[in-house]
Amino acid sequence: MMHDICQSPVSLTSTEALSDWNGMIRAFLAHGTATPTHLGALLKREPSFAMGHAARGLFSLMMGRSELIPVAREAAVLARRYANEAAPNAREVAWVDALEHWLAGSLTGAIADMETALTTCPADTLSAKVSHAIRFILGDARGMRHSIERVLEAHGADHACRGFALGCYAFALEETGEYDKAERHGREGLVLAPDDAWGLHAVTHVYDMTARPELGIRLIEDNLTSWDHCNNFRYHVWWHKALLHLDQGDFDMALGLYDARIRADKTDDYRDISNATSLLVRLELEGIDVGPRWNELADLAQARTDDGCVVFADLHYMLALTGADRPDAKAAMADRFARDAARKGDMPQRYATPGLAALEGLNAFAEGRYGAAFSNLAASRPSMQSIGGSHAQRDVFERLTIDAGLRAGRYEETADILNDRLSRRGNRADRYFTSRMAQIDRARRIPAQ
Repeated sequence: MMHDICQSPVSLTSTEALSDWNGMIRAFLAHGTATPTHLGALLKREPSFAMGHAARGLFSLMMGRSELIPVAREAAVLARRYANEAAPNAREVAWVDALEHWLAGSLTGAIADMETALTTCPADTLSAKVSHAIRFILGDARGMRHSIERVLEAHGADHACRGFALGCYAFALEETGEYDKAERHGREGLVLAPDDAWGLHAVTHVYDMTARPELGIRLIEDNLTSWDHCNNFRYHVWWHKALLHLDQGDFDMALGLYDARIRADKTDDYRDISNATSLLVRLELEGIDVGPRWNELADLAQARTDDGCVVFADLHYMLALTGADRPDAKAAMADRFARDAARKGDMPQRYATPGLAALEGLNAFAEGRYGAAFSNLAASRPSMQSIGGSHAQRDVFERLTIDAGLRAGRYEETADILNDRLSRRGNRADRYFTSRMAQIDRARRIPAQ
C-alpha cells in the first residue's frame, strides 16, 4: 500500500500516479491553479481510482454553482462503481460517502465522513482541509477548530503539510476569537509553508478584527509570493488589502484595488462577486460614489437567481441586484428563497433562517425603508454565522444593519449592536465603530421634539 504526502494510505498502483496525487494535494492545500491539472492527470492515468472521482465531485460542489451539480453526480456514480469493484481503504470509502451525502443535501453528513477519515488517518491533511472547507460553508467555526485541534498532534515536525494544518488552525482560532494564538500559529505556518495563502489570510483576518490595518497591509505586501500562484483566491487577498485601506480612510486606494485587482477579471464565481459587492457596499456606506460598477455585477447575479446552492452567495447576489436596482431579478430571488426555505436539508434550513429575513432586510435598505431594513436584519443577525463565510465577510451585513438603525433613528438598539460587534473584535475600535458611535452620541445630545 502506497502512502501520500499526508502520511495516509492511497490505493494507487504507480509512482507516477502517486506523484500526480501528491501534486493535487499540495496545490489544493495552497489554493493553487494547478489543482484540476494534477487531478485530471491522475484520473487519466488511473481512471478506476474511486477517491479521485470523489475529489472531483466534492471540489465541484465547493464551487457553489448549479451547473456543476451534474458533474458532481457523474463523479459520484463513477466513484461508487469503482469503490464497489475494488477494495478501497476506509479513508477512500469515507470520501465516496461524503460526496453522496452532500449531493443528498447533507453537508453535515459529508463533514461526519471526513471526520471518519481523520479518525482512521489523523495525519490526513487533505481530509482535514475538506472538513474545514465544508464547515466554513456552514459557518461552523467551533467545529473547524475542534476538527483541526484533534489532528494537530499527528502533524509533527516531520509532516510535509504541517504548515497548511497550522494555517487552518490559525483561521479557526481567529474565527473563535483567539486572536493572539491565531497570529502566532499563522505566522509559524507561513514559515513552514510560505505559499499557504489561507494561513496568510488568517493572520490578515486577525489584523482586520483587531483594528490594526497597518500590520495587515505590511503582512500582505511582504508576502506577495504566498498567493501569486493562487486560483481566484488571490482576488480575495486583494480584497482584504482593500478592507485594511478602507479602515485607514484611504477610499481611493480601496477603489483602485477594486478596479486593478479585485475585478480585473470579470468572473462570475460567487466568491469573487462577494468580494466585489461587499466592498462596493462598504464604500457607498462611507459616502463614496462607485459609479456604474454595480451594473456588471448585477448582470452576472441576475443569471444566478435560480442557483440556490449557498445562502452566502445568494445574499451577495442580492447586494448586486439592489445596487443596480433590478426589480424583476430581486423578486425572482425572493420567490426562490421562499421555495428553498420550504425544502429539507442543511442549506434549506439556512434559507429559512436567517435567509428570508436577511433578504428582505437588504431589499428594504435599498428602497430606503430603513425601519423595516433594521428590523429584518437585526432579526437575522443571531443566525447570520450559519450562512458561512468569515466574520470579516459577514461584517457587510453588520454594517448594513447598523446603518439602517441609524437612518431609522433606532439609536439605542443600534448602539447595542455596535458594542456587541466591538466585543467580538477584541474590544479594539475600528474606524467604522468610531464613526458610527459618534453619530449616535450626536443624536443623543439633540433634545427630543
